[in-house]
Amino acid sequence: MAGNLGKTGVVLDPYQVVFRPLVTEKGTHISERHNAYAFEVSSVATKTDIKRAVEELWGVRVVAVRTQNRIGKPRRHKMAYGRTKAWKKAIVKLHEEDRIAFF
Repeated sequence: MAGNLGKTGVVLDPYQVVFRPLVTEKGTHISERHNAYAFEVSSVATKTDIKRAVEELWGVRVVAVRTQNRIGKPRRHKMAYGRTKAWKKAIVKLHEEDRIAFF
């Protein structure tokens, strides 16, 4: 990835791009039906960064990447108001022959 500066001018290593897989009921359904996996990713990572990181970390072939910027929700603790953090979600579709096992 050296020499490949994204729109923010930051070069990220694969472990800095993908924070964690999102193992949820919906995510499990998508992985079984469509061979797509959900990850929490860095907010400055581009789709190209995410594709390279997943391919390098798990040794799979990525077909497509879809991203969502999830906004923080307002929350209250006793009398104080605050927000949960905003984060970026990526849904990565893999080649038909590739799989990722999280369990």
